Amino acid sequence: MADGKIKNITIIAHAHVGKTSLADAILFNTKAVDRLGSVDNGSSISDYHADEKSRKISITSSILHTKHKGKIINIIDTPGYADFIGEVVGSLSAVDSALLVVCGINGVEVGTNRVWKMVKAQNKPCTIFINKLDKENSDFSKALESIEQSFGIGCIPLAYPIGKEASFSTVISLLDEEEINKLPEDEKAKATRMREKMIEAAAEADDALTEKYLDGQALTSDEITKALGKAILSGKAVPVLCGSSAKNIGVDKLLNTISDFMPASDVMGPVSSINPDNPEEEIKLERKKDGPFAAQAFKTISDPYVGQLTILRVYLGSLKADTGFYNISTGNKERIGHLYKLNGKEQEQISEAIEGDIVAVAKLKDTSTSDSLCDEKAPIKFKAISFPEPVISFSIKPKTRSDEDKISQALHKLVVEDPTFKISRNEQTREEIISGMGNLHLEIMIAKLKDNFGVDVEIGTPKVAYKSTITSKAKAQGKYKKQSGGRGQYGDCWIDIEPLEGGEGFEFVNAIVGGAIPRNYVPAVEKGIKKTMERGVVGGCPMSGIKVTVYDGSYHAVDSSDMAFQIAGGMALKKAAAEAKPVLLEPVMEVDITVPEEYMGQISGDLSSRRGRIMGMEAMAGMETVKAQVPLAEMFKYASELRSMTQGKGSYSMKFGHYEQVPGKIAQSIIEKYEQEKVAA
Repeated sequence: MADGKIKNITIIAHAHVGKTSLADAILFNTKAVDRLGSVDNGSSISDYHADEKSRKISITSSILHTKHKGKIINIIDTPGYADFIGEVVGSLSAVDSALLVVCGINGVEVGTNRVWKMVKAQNKPCTIFINKLDKENSDFSKALESIEQSFGIGCIPLAYPIGKEASFSTVISLLDEEEINKLPEDEKAKATRMREKMIEAAAEADDALTEKYLDGQALTSDEITKALGKAILSGKAVPVLCGSSAKNIGVDKLLNTISDFMPASDVMGPVSSINPDNPEEEIKLERKKDGPFAAQAFKTISDPYVGQLTILRVYLGSLKADTGFYNISTGNKERIGHLYKLNGKEQEQISEAIEGDIVAVAKLKDTSTSDSLCDEKAPIKFKAISFPEPVISFSIKPKTRSDEDKISQALHKLVVEDPTFKISRNEQTREEIISGMGNLHLEIMIAKLKDNFGVDVEIGTPKVAYKSTITSKAKAQGKYKKQSGGRGQYGDCWIDIEPLEGGEGFEFVNAIVGGAIPRNYVPAVEKGIKKTMERGVVGGCPMSGIKVTVYDGSYHAVDSSDMAFQIAGGMALKKAAAEAKPVLLEPVMEVDITVPEEYMGQISGDLSSRRGRIMGMEAMAGMETVKAQVPLAEMFKYASELRSMTQGKGSYSMKFGHYEQVPGKIAQSIIEKYEQEKVAA
């Protein structure tokens, strides 16, 4: 059993608030490294990939570790851009608490709200660090006010900055009354008010202390610290620290807070797993000394030197190098060689991973992100990590024959590394499609194809998978007769067609009586109808939502064949569909758009211009979430256009909703374009 010395924490934030610089400062302060890394000069321990260095942004989460006050601290530094939110999702699943970095200039931003919601949804303790207090226009009080307005008054400052902007020099702990008393009177008064707020939050966490506090009795430092720790672990209080990661100010106070107040890996109660035989049933597993091994893979890294690295969080028991485990998610056994602790790209071999730890394993053959790993004799399965669905897609095709040969394997490796990156093939449009969380996300993936795998591709806007259906009943004859010497071809059928309720599916009814069409030829009629439906009779769009009844026909004892009746069935459908008022159908998406309140007018007007319908709205902490239905054809460039409209403060997600009839003029344009392309081909 773990001894309470391991702390697992993920650093999360809006983009460009100094999150990675803070991770570098933590490593430097704890002497895990001998120099302070910098994003600006490319020496960051955390942002070590070539594309991260060139763009000066985090693209993938980085695994780090250090020690402080006798505690092992595993740190996951995540990207701030919404395009890489999947990295935050995976990281949050593996840690016991979060470190939320807030900009001292801008305060709480849209990305801050986004990750805060994710932390609260998982009910994990959180520390907030107000960064960049050395920068021009920074303001601790305003940043703190925005935090309280957005996240509630339970956000309690534990530190107070001395000086502003260029004169910002140090941070004092509000737990240290002696330091407060040394301040000038105006600063002392501000710091004292904040200390009182901290003491009040601590007292509220303990009934006996509440009574003592209300009686006007002073609480001892030990009482305050213990009660504050209780409030933080229960989620009733969120400690707020401050400083400058670039100037390494306030990082020591932050580290003390993490060591003293953030949960250790074995204090968060039983481990939650699911019944392998019944995924709906949750099981609580009590931790036991020398218990069975159980872990979950939460990230995969493609390392150019070691190959594939799988990152695990060990929840129970331990795992030794050169042994193995059972992957209950795939039903396969895995042998392992080396185990590693990571600091960015640096790998340190270890002999054993203990309960609560985060480690890397190289070259696993059949283990992917989200898989549960255990002892085969003691099967334990964790809930799969729920990654967000992609919101943007491009069509993709290799530029050359050699690229064609390499692209499949390259794309597969990218999918393994990033669960929010998807590849698919649209059989209707015959396009290979890549999908991701935004333009930048897919831009990075295309760059990786070229830089890591030598694959050049062309990209384009994917075609919409339109469908067609009918809106009224009709009947028609399909008769195929061909005689060209020798045996001829003969097939004849009469069909009724009508719309199916809901506009989806296909129903075939055999109403032949008296042997007008021999029983063995009826399946051929159905097959011919289905083939014609797949090719479509309007604009080349596949048909659905149709009921077809074959009720009469004729045959020839010698010339009839399966092929003849297939052709006859297709001919009958084409004729009948043309009389049944055919229409085009388009996919309509369920879209959730989250923006600051001041952009609501723009968003509503823009959705209207996209033929969208607003279905509802939800307000939270100065943000509005609009729920809308919008045709997919109007959404292909929405990611970049939304950012432009909201100055980068808006985000959205979408999923398929249903198919809906295309308006007449737009449908006519689609049909005309199809006919032109057919002629050109």
